[in-house]
Amino acid sequence: MPASYDQHRRQLELILRAWGMKPINAAITADIMAWADLHGIDSHGISMLPIYDERRRSGKTPISAEPKVVMDRAVAALIDGGGGLGHLNSYTAMNLAIAKARTMGVGIVGVRNSAHFGACGYYAKMAADAGFIGMVTTSASGIQVAPTLGAEAKYGTDPIAFAAPGRDGEPFLLDMATTTVAAGRIRNKANENLPTPDGWVVDKDGQPSNDPLIAQKGGFLTPLGGTAESSSYKGYGLAAMVNILSSALSGATMVTDPMHTKQPGTMGIGHFFMAIDTGLFRDPADFRSDVADFTDSLRATRPADPARPVMVAGDPERRNAARRQQEGIPVGANLLAKVKEIAGAAQVEWLLG
Repeated sequence: MPASYDQHRRQLELILRAWGMKPINAAITADIMAWADLHGIDSHGISMLPIYDERRRSGKTPISAEPKVVMDRAVAALIDGGGGLGHLNSYTAMNLAIAKARTMGVGIVGVRNSAHFGACGYYAKMAADAGFIGMVTTSASGIQVAPTLGAEAKYGTDPIAFAAPGRDGEPFLLDMATTTVAAGRIRNKANENLPTPDGWVVDKDGQPSNDPLIAQKGGFLTPLGGTAESSSYKGYGLAAMVNILSSALSGATMVTDPMHTKQPGTMGIGHFFMAIDTGLFRDPADFRSDVADFTDSLRATRPADPARPVMVAGDPERRNAARRQQEGIPVGANLLAKVKEIAGAAQVEWLLG
């Protein structure tokens, strides 16, 4: 029986606190991780706990680290994450970007010296919930993707998120990897000993594979588009843009640097956050009305399959959240066993069954 959202979130918080995270920081991080799982972004929530546990034990991700503002200007700021998990760093950064946008119309905050931050869309949604446009990018730790026409991995999944307020509770919310799928979805297949669908990965020679562990055997994730003939150069170009915004701008380690993720005490990840006040150009209410009407028109498109209506970015995740609030949040048996072992080692109450 899947655990309720409250149990799921509380389990995460208990583990994070037992690891040494301050109560308020653990609550924020648990909120962000549980939000991902509630919305069906299973690759970025509780499934990351075993990886976080390994990195904290090895000293790569100090759990007690706190973000520090090291540069602060009218429209921009820079945060050093102290090597800690990216959730608190990013929550702090987007709140600061929103505050600057309230005053200046635009707020831009970079983060360096950070780590994995969960679901990119959470932070873009923070801006939309405040009535602003939000844009978020982050570099990655796993170098698993070859540039178009290449046979050597040079970058990661490098996600981007964009949100805009429309009808209350229904922002346009795009959250996407620049690969065909996020690495976490492949990891989840491996956790449950399931093959990957066609097109997700290729072997070291660029040949199609269904092995979720192929990246560990010299293979690669495919860039968005899959092949050059299917316009993979678009995903490649977006990934390059993401790394420039996330790392070159903030001073984080570039993914092509041989020392990326190898420096002591940090994963060296960089993030980028931007909030834009729509009132810079027009009445914000009119902007929101246009976004709502536009997305409604897209949803009203005649579907090719009546059983599969047209949706817009954010709709599938909201449907998942509504269902999982009622039915609970499912966790695969193998992953659940790993999390239970982690909870036991942390000596915290087991709430997930």
